[in-house]
Amino acid sequence: MERILGGSWDEQRQRRTSIKWSLWGPEVLPVWVAEMDAAPCPAVVEAVTSAVRRGDTGYAVEGRYAVALAAYAQDTWGWEVDTALTMGTADVMIGIEAILRQVTTPGGAIVVSPPTYDSFFGFVATTGRRRLDAPLSPEGRLDLPVLDRTFGEATAGGERAAYLLCNPANPVGTVPTPEELSALAALADEHGVTVVSDEIHAPIVHPGGAAFTSWLTVSDRGFSALSASKAWNLAGFKAALVIAGAGSADDLQGIHEVHTHGVGHIGAIAHMAAFADGRDWLAQVKGELDDNRHLLRRLLSEHLPQVRMRVPDATYLAWLDFRTMDLGEDPAAVIRERAKVAMSSGPNYGAEAGRGFARFNFATSPEIITEAVERMADVAG
Repeated sequence: MERILGGSWDEQRQRRTSIKWSLWGPEVLPVWVAEMDAAPCPAVVEAVTSAVRRGDTGYAVEGRYAVALAAYAQDTWGWEVDTALTMGTADVMIGIEAILRQVTTPGGAIVVSPPTYDSFFGFVATTGRRRLDAPLSPEGRLDLPVLDRTFGEATAGGERAAYLLCNPANPVGTVPTPEELSALAALADEHGVTVVSDEIHAPIVHPGGAAFTSWLTVSDRGFSALSASKAWNLAGFKAALVIAGAGSADDLQGIHEVHTHGVGHIGAIAHMAAFADGRDWLAQVKGELDDNRHLLRRLLSEHLPQVRMRVPDATYLAWLDFRTMDLGEDPAAVIRERAKVAMSSGPNYGAEAGRGFARFNFATSPEIITEAVERMADVAG
């Protein structure tokens, strides 16, 4: 069987023009932004090219995406999505920003748990809300006592507050258990905090760890946001879905429908094809990612044993700990300069929690992973 995550450095350079392969110079090996070096899903290629050939390139129709995602969620996780409580949006973070504005008040608080997805910080800032940090535990898990204290601080003035959950967690690759989420739900109810869960990496959970549990299967309050973007490598096809719990239906209705206008019709067609007919493709990708995460761990053990890596339970991103090396607060910047390997800078995911760390994207060929580690090892001394 031909690999999906394949291709040499030169081959990728020749055929890829997206930001991953274009931002840095041709001498730099990119293992940073969350794109996969993947051959496209045939079902998506067929759906998109067929639509373009027949001139079906108008505006998106609200509702069809929800039906496709709901069918996938039911088949994959046994999660019954109420399509009446959904809203299409251009991407997960655009939808999340609209929710945050709806469920909080200007000057109110939004809680995040660093190290966490770097765009969370920017989107919180654009809302004009206060950001409060409730860091993850050293093991990358929800720290419930810290969340309890921070939720209390967030709501002390009587304003509405929200918690921005990354489930599965980017960049650390952990998957909250049902027990952890249920405990979080109890805290959110006690303090009156609305949980907004970014679940874009949900289809990419690896064997051997906790299974994915959507926020809305443990609570009827709050929101989940999902997309086929990460799992099927469709970042260039804009479409996503926001889902409300029954207890948050009024907040969903309060979001202006203008936020649905960013859904691209071709994007929705691509995502719907992925959910419906791209499951075998995804299964193969997940098998290759499973191999790659263990390959990366082995290579680091052999060539850079001073770099610590916890094998992620989800995503195709590894959170690497360089703190025992003399590479400063942002080892990714030093390594990019010395080794010509571009990783994502750890402090982007939390100034304190990310200090001395870097994020490595292993959704590529084994050859590129190997070369990246060998380059880093060559300059490690």
